[in-house]
Amino acid sequence: MDITPVLSAVSTSTDQLYTLLRCIGFSRQASVQITPQGIRFSVEEGRVVQGLAFLDKALFTSYIFNVRNVHDGVTQPEKDGDFFDTSLYPRFTISLSALLETLQIFGISDSSQRPNQMTNIENTQCMHAFSTPALGMNRSCTIGYRRKGSPLCITLAEAGVTTTCELTTYEVEDSSQDSTPGEFDIPLQRDAIVFKIIMRSTWLHNAIIELDSTSPTVLSLSASPNKAPFFALSASGGPFSESTVEFAIDKESDGVDPAYKSFNEDGSSRQPKRNKLAPTVTETFLVEPPSSKSRITQRYRFSLLKKALGAMSASSKVSIRGDKQGVLSLQFMIELNDNASTDASGPSTQSASRTATGNVSFIDFRFVPLIDEEDIVEELGDGL
Repeated sequence: MDITPVLSAVSTSTDQLYTLLRCIGFSRQASVQITPQGIRFSVEEGRVVQGLAFLDKALFTSYIFNVRNVHDGVTQPEKDGDFFDTSLYPRFTISLSALLETLQIFGISDSSQRPNQMTNIENTQCMHAFSTPALGMNRSCTIGYRRKGSPLCITLAEAGVTTTCELTTYEVEDSSQDSTPGEFDIPLQRDAIVFKIIMRSTWLHNAIIELDSTSPTVLSLSASPNKAPFFALSASGGPFSESTVEFAIDKESDGVDPAYKSFNEDGSSRQPKRNKLAPTVTETFLVEPPSSKSRITQRYRFSLLKKALGAMSASSKVSIRGDKQGVLSLQFMIELNDNASTDASGPSTQSASRTATGNVSFIDFRFVPLIDEEDIVEELGDGL
């Protein structure tokens, strides 16, 4: 009888896993799919907002994934170059809130707050055996999944104390979800992107917090390639008047932002020249409105955007993208500490690139836009 588990993954950085999963913790339930490249977590609410987190295999010191052959019931290891139907990859639903509670049983040192904590650590004259940094040195987290229908087993070990938690797994309600993973994601038309804006997450976070003070219900995003305001966020629908945060151009700026650097072939750095018709705080500003319009304006439920505040505060940069249908994508880049190593079999190309850039992970949020009655009438008129 074959007893080889489908998944056995070991991490010595529990705080990394917790930080990433907490960013999408706005839903109690999460859809999980185990793949050769890592573990994919997806949460959604009302089919209008979705959060995606991917625990890359590079985050684990050991990542062993075995594909279960549905024809003969034999579990076979995944090998480089082999092709397997993705429907064979396990997919199930778990309690995300229970998983987050499990990961912080021994306490969590939040990586997003680590730069602020370093000063306190440096000021400490000595570190005793029971201090927080010392307790986290020998901590490990093992994630195991035996076979279809088995619980997701989480084992935490620290300073000789071991805790095991078995999370019940549930089959996806829609049987058609056994198809290609991601088919039921909120669709973002990558070949029909009308704007792409990259900036520090802090700027977006501060703007949302500022607008939230007026208790709005609707957030409007406005962008134009050649007319001011070039990029603005407006809040409306609350008991107070409409408020707007405009990301303007600094007219006194010479087009050089000291926060961003480009590197020459010889390794020397230089300051890049930025587009003059771009907000000063943006690193990338690409806006391509339809030919009939000079400005892109989309509306979203403000309460849904607030669900991404955790990812905004934990990340360093955000890529704001929108397609012709109005679907909004916020992709957050989270820089993690470099104490995780890859397994002996070697990382995938994607994993290797992330490790080389300082162990970077990404969290993706997608939002469905609000549709005005006028827009619906216009669409119906075009179809007649």
